[in-house]
Amino acid sequence: MSGFKRLVAMLSVVIALTLTGCSTSPSSGLTSFTDSYDGYRFLYPNEWIEMDASNLTPDVVLHDLIERSENVSVIINPAEAGQTLADLGTPTEVGYELSKRAIAPEGSDRVAELIDAQSRQDEDGKTYYILEYAVTLPDQLRHNIASISMSRDKLFTLNVSTTERRWQEIQDKLRIVARSFFVY
Repeated sequence: MSGFKRLVAMLSVVIALTLTGCSTSPSSGLTSFTDSYDGYRFLYPNEWIEMDASNLTPDVVLHDLIERSENVSVIINPAEAGQTLADLGTPTEVGYELSKRAIAPEGSDRVAELIDAQSRQDEDGKTYYILEYAVTLPDQLRHNIASISMSRDKLFTLNVSTTERRWQEIQDKLRIVARSFFVY
């Protein structure tokens, strides 16, 4: 019987450690945003709130309650019928093009450096490009991660951004946000 008690005690410790580990993982503290009308979803930090984007280009914008410039947004653009991400180019080519046209266009006083460009496929086989940037603004340094995909002749772009000062602290969570983006 003492062996049984020892086994129960060890299992209790293992379960407690597992639960504690789960609560401190980067994905804890995230909640799901779903737009079933436009057909996308993603995770975002619990402490972020949605802002009124009715006068803005993004379909949705959520930002941190305290660090208001820390945000995630989704932009939807029309695409040519049947066009794929591969038709637009490799992740690196698309990343450079996005930096020149949207993140740091000429005359914007911004500079964007493409740090990383990857391709991933979701469980349905849909392709996503994950693009990471260091962005220099006149008054601050920022870090952005974009997740791009195509569905139903539309180009979907999720962008998550924070200041370089906060990047080290929150980067794991923001990477999960970017990789959680799913279009349907």
